[in-house]
Amino acid sequence: MQRAAGVLMPISSLPGNYGIGCFSKEAYAFVDWIRDAGQTFWQILPIHPTSYGDSPYQSFSTFAGNPYFIDLEALIDEGVLAREECAGRNFGSREDDIDYEALYKNRYSLLRLAYQRSNISENPEYQKFLWENRWWLEDYALFMALKDFFGGKCWYEWPEDIRLRWGFAMDYYRRELYFDIEFQMYLQFQFFRQYWQLKQYANEQNIQIIGDIPIYVAMDSADTWAHPELFQLDENNMPTTVAGCPPDGFSATGQLWGNPLYRWDYHAQTGYSWWLSRLSYVFRLYDVTRIDHFRGFDEYYSIPYGETTAQNGHWEKGPGIDLFRCAERSLGWHEVIAEDLGYVTDSVRQLVRDSGFPGMKVLEFAFDSRDSGSANDYLPHNYTTNAVVYTGTHDNETLVGWFDTICCKDRCLARHYICDFYTPEEEIHLPFISLAMSSVAKYCIVPIQDWLGLDNSCRTNTPSTIGCNWRWRAAKAQLSVELRDKMLRYVRRYGRMNWSNDRRLTD
Repeated sequence: MQRAAGVLMPISSLPGNYGIGCFSKEAYAFVDWIRDAGQTFWQILPIHPTSYGDSPYQSFSTFAGNPYFIDLEALIDEGVLAREECAGRNFGSREDDIDYEALYKNRYSLLRLAYQRSNISENPEYQKFLWENRWWLEDYALFMALKDFFGGKCWYEWPEDIRLRWGFAMDYYRRELYFDIEFQMYLQFQFFRQYWQLKQYANEQNIQIIGDIPIYVAMDSADTWAHPELFQLDENNMPTTVAGCPPDGFSATGQLWGNPLYRWDYHAQTGYSWWLSRLSYVFRLYDVTRIDHFRGFDEYYSIPYGETTAQNGHWEKGPGIDLFRCAERSLGWHEVIAEDLGYVTDSVRQLVRDSGFPGMKVLEFAFDSRDSGSANDYLPHNYTTNAVVYTGTHDNETLVGWFDTICCKDRCLARHYICDFYTPEEEIHLPFISLAMSSVAKYCIVPIQDWLGLDNSCRTNTPSTIGCNWRWRAAKAQLSVELRDKMLRYVRRYGRMNWSNDRRLTD
């Protein structure tokens, strides 16, 4: 594909009513807006149900969709909700912030009301959805119904009979929780019906969707509960080791993520059948798939279960290129972005080269005075065309916030590199966007916060923290005609224009 550009904007960050971005008319308006801005890609990040810390990277399922993204207006139009019922609920008090507690208390009760009025079991489209997705949906719906039944407890705290999925217990709870299970299936039916409509519209506007696949699944997930054989668990289905990353310059004790690690020997023996199912699924969901923590396929950091920090972990070998060769043979070639950030070794670089996937280049990583030599992978003059350049990711500070927090020596280094000593700091995002756009990397993705020139109060996520992440939303007024036209000028100037999207060229 020719040089192209896109915008990183989680679904949750879209403007609109009812407390959180969703598959509403504002989502369609955003597609139109980036189309007219000459963009090619919309990166939406994971769209799975959020659990601990409200993060889509710690989800109750790697296959299910987030019910918060279901458009209530569509349910009103369908006749299963009344507008006044929705208007009378508290979804949070701020347009630019997501109140997850308010959503949990008020959105789910509305969705259950819609389900009770839907007579969904007689809908042939719903029955078709159940049949096509039964391979993951049945376990997920039962898992979520059980979580509600047991007061939200993690599955490994449930009674032994259902925790270990004994046959009589599975049959008993399927009978007792029938309507709760059907409610969960109804939510997934509504989610995916609305998602596919939005994706089809985006594709019709020549916008491609970039989605994320986290390398790991959450311990408290339907995936781990239903398929313990895939993970490094003991005879009681408790972890023996968990995922994380080692101590580094950002954290003296490392990061303890707590995800269960894969039994890669078992996966290899099965021909990576679970991974092939997972990849096949996301290749249908997205036009381009970004694989998170790609280096974990080369080597993964293993921490003994029960540790309180990541200091006592060690590196283990992952499946390497074998998994991706197997996937290509079975599924064919698909557009993939390898998230090869962090501690990158020669073997990781070789894996990325062998895969043929473009790696990621993040501008904010380039200007470190401790590593400013010619070998710095993130300095644009070292890029190759088979790369995707980001000004920053969902885990980074905004450009304005980053420039404000780095040391004077790094700021000086950055200004010398871009030959710009006059732009005021509140507008410093613009020359860095220009730098990314002008690079030889074939794709350039810019978070919407960077286009808006926002500070760190508007960042999406701060790793290793909880309570204040995944909350930022854009206001309708911020997605202005002026900003759209500015973005259009940039992609035209640097040869990243999606020409099929610029209707004004023929006006």
